[in-house]
Amino acid sequence: MHDSLISPLVRKLERFAPLTDADKVALGAAIGQVKSFGAHEDIVREGDPAACVNVVLTGFAGRQKLLPDGRRQIIGFLLPGDICDVRVFLLRRMDHSISAITAVKIGTMTREAALALTEANPRLTRALWWTTMVEEAIAREWLVNVGQRTALERLSHLFCELYTRLQAVGLTDGDSCEQPLTQSELADTLALSTVHVNRTLRELRHARLVSIHGKALVIHDFKALQTVAMFDPNYLHLDGEKQNGRRTTVGVA
Repeated sequence: MHDSLISPLVRKLERFAPLTDADKVALGAAIGQVKSFGAHEDIVREGDPAACVNVVLTGFAGRQKLLPDGRRQIIGFLLPGDICDVRVFLLRRMDHSISAITAVKIGTMTREAALALTEANPRLTRALWWTTMVEEAIAREWLVNVGQRTALERLSHLFCELYTRLQAVGLTDGDSCEQPLTQSELADTLALSTVHVNRTLRELRHARLVSIHGKALVIHDFKALQTVAMFDPNYLHLDGEKQNGRRTTVGVA
């Protein structure tokens, strides 16, 4: 496994604790086959056997649930360095689908490789469990988002989260980051109509908080956007075991 491909994953895990060279070698060795998927292709489908752990190496993917009539709810975004649930191989079959939003490269870790990795590398094991805690915290925050926040707050919160997560793995450029989501995908994420998403985007632009240029999001005033969203990044646990009760400071300077 080329070091550059697992760099976001290493950066993410090192938010929890520094990894030794041996840890990094073991991690790269555990990730076997690399698969490429085009935008909108299914990586795994609901009902598929849960045979391996998937790691996003490049690109954006999304967890989703489909209703029988075709309606979709996007229930999570998987960014470079994200593991598609390290515990998934405990399931017999997938209970949700994971689809590529952009072209992605996915590294696969077999059940046997994942077990061997965690049994032989206690520091990596703790870091991987930390990632599952963060996934659960994000899911709780998204539930609050669609249940309590206004449309403006929902979209602002999502943009703050995406920027902060990408920043944590070194994938931002100053005040901008990749934002490839269509208005339809944003609507299916935030439980809004596409018309409402369009109107909310205009509101954010008119307030000079954000702008979107192609597939890039520019945040002009992170602190102001954070205030609108009531965004507290502590649920992302970016300081890992080093946090010890301190509040995390992130965002555009």
